[in-house]
Amino acid sequence: MTATLDILANPSFWAAALRIATPLIFGVLGALLCERAGVLNLGIEGIFVAGAMAGWLSVYLGLSLWGGVAVAALTGAAFGLLHAILTVPLGLSQHVTGIGVTLLATSMSYFGYRVAFPSVTSPPRITPFQPLDPGPLRAIPVLGEVLAQQTALTWLAIGLVVVLGYVLARTPLGLALRACGDNPAAVESQGLSVTALRMGAVMAGSALMALGGAFLTMSAFNAFFFGMIGGRGWVCIALTVFASWRPGKALLGALLFGAFDAFQVRLQTVSGGVAPSQVFLMVPYALSILALLLVARRADYPRALMQPYFRGQR
Repeated sequence: MTATLDILANPSFWAAALRIATPLIFGVLGALLCERAGVLNLGIEGIFVAGAMAGWLSVYLGLSLWGGVAVAALTGAAFGLLHAILTVPLGLSQHVTGIGVTLLATSMSYFGYRVAFPSVTSPPRITPFQPLDPGPLRAIPVLGEVLAQQTALTWLAIGLVVVLGYVLARTPLGLALRACGDNPAAVESQGLSVTALRMGAVMAGSALMALGGAFLTMSAFNAFFFGMIGGRGWVCIALTVFASWRPGKALLGALLFGAFDAFQVRLQTVSGGVAPSQVFLMVPYALSILALLLVARRADYPRALMQPYFRGQR
């Protein structure tokens, strides 16, 4: 118990939790935006990989870090466009198409890496984003120290939570997007295009997902390597349900998973090998599943989620 309290009282623990949560925040916001418009995007895992690869490679080839972020977002939007074309106007299965996008994006990324670096034994390195000075916030106990260890992409992720929450709740565009996921016929009756809104939401959401991958190669690490995404995309799909499709709760869910993950790493250190490391590695996933079970029954899901809609349909 004392060891647990020591871990929880250490600002470095909460700094690590926020850092681990950052790619999940991007991913959950992206999945939330797609699903609010009525489209399930299971291409998220592959889009994470593609964003990580594209952003990192762009910086390695000479672009600035923010240029790499832009390339990653455009890459995600391109895969989102593919997914949107197949699922929105054509009405193909969102499950099958999403899995196909994941396989395509992952395979293309790994193939591109091997073509660019056919003989390297360790991935080339770049200079990643550095922590930003939080300014006056540094004086706040604990919080100031936590924020002082975060990079610009973490600040961007938190800012996007606020922006997306405002857009969905307070703007006509947000109302139209939410209506696409609940009652697309009502959207069409107002003279708006359900197809355009859904496709735009999927592209924007996929761009956000790709930023989650870019964070890993351009902020958390400084290189791209196979398997680095580690199922984060699938975690984001689950966290979207946990968040009940609300940006504020999405931030909370991502932070909760980040805290679980950071906690298991530190618990391994203080446990002295009492249990196999695999037991600790499964802790954040097991706790996340438990949290999901507790809230899933009460989740207010979009009523038209995964339901194709064609002009004039009633």
